Amino acid sequence: MIITNTETIPGKKIVACYGVVSGSTVRAKHVGRDLMAGLKNIVGGELKGYTELLSEARDQAMLRMQQQASQLGANAVVNVRFSTSSVAAGASEIYIYGTAVMVE
Repeated sequence: MIITNTETIPGKKIVACYGVVSGSTVRAKHVGRDLMAGLKNIVGGELKGYTELLSEARDQAMLRMQQQASQLGANAVVNVRFSTSSVAAGASEIYIYGTAVMVE
């Protein structure tokens, strides 16, 4: 499946449009990551625990969007966008959406 954030795919022709597809996941941090992040705030640097958490969340949300597109018969998703929001204290949502299409 082709996934792109552009409206078209160079060299491909969109022959059918199936509408908006999306995928999301809500992830919460755990105490261990919070403790390490707190220590890292003192000395500075990348919060690797949070980076890993968000990377896993993006992957899962992307997979869910791809599965929805496949169920519609699409072989590509164009104009893909990412969004994140805070759902509750310590929990965040990653939301991905795009347009499912058939390309030749």
